[in-house]
Amino acid sequence: MNKISVIILREFTTRILKKSFIILTILMPFMMASIVAVPFILGQLEDDEESTIAVIDQTGLYGDCLKSNERYHFVYFDQLTPELRSDTSEITVVLQITDDLTRNPKAASLASTSEIQLNLTEYVENQLAEKVRHDKVAAYEIPELENILNDMEQEFTLTTLKWDNDGNESETFGDAALITGCLFTFLIYMFVMSYGGMVMQGVTEEKTNRIVEIMVSSVKPFQLMMGKIIGVALVGFVQIAIWGVMLALIFAGASFFLGADTVAEAAASQPAAGAGAMAMPEASGMAEFIAMAGSIPLLELGVMFVLMFIGGYLLYASFFAAVGASVNAQEDSAQFTMPVVLIMVFGMYAAMGSAGNTDGPLAFWSSMFPLTSPIVMMVRIPFGVPLWQEILSLAILYGTAIGMVWIAGKIYRVGILMYGKKPSFKEMVKWLRYK
Repeated sequence: MNKISVIILREFTTRILKKSFIILTILMPFMMASIVAVPFILGQLEDDEESTIAVIDQTGLYGDCLKSNERYHFVYFDQLTPELRSDTSEITVVLQITDDLTRNPKAASLASTSEIQLNLTEYVENQLAEKVRHDKVAAYEIPELENILNDMEQEFTLTTLKWDNDGNESETFGDAALITGCLFTFLIYMFVMSYGGMVMQGVTEEKTNRIVEIMVSSVKPFQLMMGKIIGVALVGFVQIAIWGVMLALIFAGASFFLGADTVAEAAASQPAAGAGAMAMPEASGMAEFIAMAGSIPLLELGVMFVLMFIGGYLLYASFFAAVGASVNAQEDSAQFTMPVVLIMVFGMYAAMGSAGNTDGPLAFWSSMFPLTSPIVMMVRIPFGVPLWQEILSLAILYGTAIGMVWIAGKIYRVGILMYGKKPSFKEMVKWLRYK
């Protein structure tokens, strides 16, 4: 055990003191924050140049509905002239209305010598649509019809409640639960693949450099494999902890200087992983934010995230270690890792497909299958999962992980000192029989 701790310490200190690790650890939170903030900020910038739109209204019905603003200035003409068609004219776009839009909705058109911006199209459509709606309502000559329609168009939303064992009810927020689950799912996928691949890369490099020949003279190959797996895992936990603290500080600083509403709006503008382009629910204040946070089992999520991460990492890292010990170069590992990578990708899609029905058969069986359970289970937990299912999923995951560690140890013991031709699956099965 002392030898394994020495290897763990070596792996941890060697990787954590690398310049690449230090630079990536410091820069990654700023890069992640920039990915969220920069597109939002740039998207808010608008061209200061005013666009002039020529309006040719042959009906005379829509002269007062098109309002100029800081961006668009409407100028009315009697007819379309050659000057308006010229690309040298100050007129950028021509709006023609040839008939009453209540009878002929296709009677309005925008024309320009260049592609018309969607913002302008939407602005004109909204103003004309409001006028058309008002004219249609007025044509019925029904008293208070406008108020009746406005009342009917009010949005209706269901409030979702959950009863606890004592009969107390609390409001739940499905969108918040879905986004939280998808976030934890993405973290599991990203870190298991990243740090599992780091184990394989490290083993392959040491085997190529023949350093491992010196190391196995002092320790057993299985001790070397376990030390490397645990050492890289500790590096991952340290890096994740640093990123979490730095992101919290960046968010707090941005909220202080830009305002909490602006920061929340920037975060909500990003598509949620696995939720289609679903935006973060809008919070009307701190009370609603606290209510949303309280409706999510954060403690259960945190505990299961750690357990699922450790189990998933141990399962995949042992496999990657065995592959790294078997091949002679990094590029030779594709034939062995591709099936596992595809299973992980399937797990991501299964999690996305299960987001709307976390109690369905796809969600249940994918959360029990050990190669996908670390990913899919995290989507289900915010919506409530029976304790026996969580325990069963963890038992299957850790049982499979222990079995994979044993198999990987047998393959690692032989493959770490094998050089020359590429091993086949058949040869690797033979290695398992060696004593």
